[in-house]
Amino acid sequence: MSFGQQQTTPLDRLSSFKTTGTTEFTVIEQGGTKAEALNRTLEKIKLPDGFKISLYAIVPDARHIAVGPQGVVTFVGTRKTKVWAVTDRDKDRVADEVKDFAPPLAMTIPNGPCFSPDGVLYIVEQNRVISYPAAEFFYESPDVAAFEVVKQGELIPPEEESYNHTARVCRVGPDGKLYISLGQPFNVPPPEKLDLYNRHGIGGIIRINQDGSGREVYTYGVRNSVGHDFNPANGELWFTDNQVDGMGDDIPPGEINRQTEAGQHFGFPWYGGGSVRTVEYKDEEVPVDVVMPEVETVAHAADLGMVFYTGRQFPAKYRGGIFSAQHGSWNRTTPIGARVMFTAIDEEGGAGQTEVFAEGWLDENGEYLGRPVDVAQLRDGSIIVSDDLAGALYRISYGE
Repeated sequence: MSFGQQQTTPLDRLSSFKTTGTTEFTVIEQGGTKAEALNRTLEKIKLPDGFKISLYAIVPDARHIAVGPQGVVTFVGTRKTKVWAVTDRDKDRVADEVKDFAPPLAMTIPNGPCFSPDGVLYIVEQNRVISYPAAEFFYESPDVAAFEVVKQGELIPPEEESYNHTARVCRVGPDGKLYISLGQPFNVPPPEKLDLYNRHGIGGIIRINQDGSGREVYTYGVRNSVGHDFNPANGELWFTDNQVDGMGDDIPPGEINRQTEAGQHFGFPWYGGGSVRTVEYKDEEVPVDVVMPEVETVAHAADLGMVFYTGRQFPAKYRGGIFSAQHGSWNRTTPIGARVMFTAIDEEGGAGQTEVFAEGWLDENGEYLGRPVDVAQLRDGSIIVSDDLAGALYRISYGE
């Protein structure tokens, strides 16, 4: 773009360090009757001895979480049009301020924020990726430095955009590359879509350089992963996967998967979850080598966000293990899920025991009081859990 050419969009202006004229934020009130209602729900949550849960912030439609590496602000994505900046200014472990981030920019399903170790925030939308250098320090202004890493319409082919399975998540891996999950839109895709999806990584996880170059498909055979993280002990990628609906209450199982090298295939659409074959592909010979899940979880609980625990606040048994969120079933005769799970990791780097860690958002009447989406770790070693039904972040601590 020449120096004399006029900037035309808010993103153009922000990328050139120009103002947009935006002056107002949407600020979410903290406290009041909303907080009182959420605290009544939290009284019903069951945790292991020594742990407690408290309201951290009221955050509408709260989905995936990115905790700033400087400990200044936490960013929370949504499946709507906003990303929220959550700040605990007095460090009392309760947020003082929740406001929208980069309000001049129109966002579409900005579900997936993640940070690089050096403080660059990436937000993965339905069909683009934007980077925000120094977001922890620019967020106080409506105008922030923002740059397209993947342009609108280039994350997936525009004709493949869907209302279904479009909540993306991301992580920066130990290799410095950006890993992005791309759910495929079908319950089970038709055969004519498979080649196209494999080329673009739809129904898988792609990785790119942080500047958007070097795109490759890293993971194949995934129905809809909405949570992944790297084991800090060995750099292996682990991810949850939501499995096929409509096969009955108790099959197929949900999955937590472990990937040990690039290009591995995790079975979908020939397998609907675990070793359960899909009806649509049951008569076909499986044409790929399949990596079976490291953990099979209860069917239809909707395992979403996950994080390896690296803190020291919790007892030793939790260190190096995985905390993951079960969003809860939507098509099961008896609802299940709406809880936080813990999976221990053994000395060989594989999954040990999986157990319920926090539950009670699904009451005795089968009513959802909340639906956990993601888990993230704060710098003090406590964890926060997002809830997109109640619109909140909860903090779980130990020994306080």
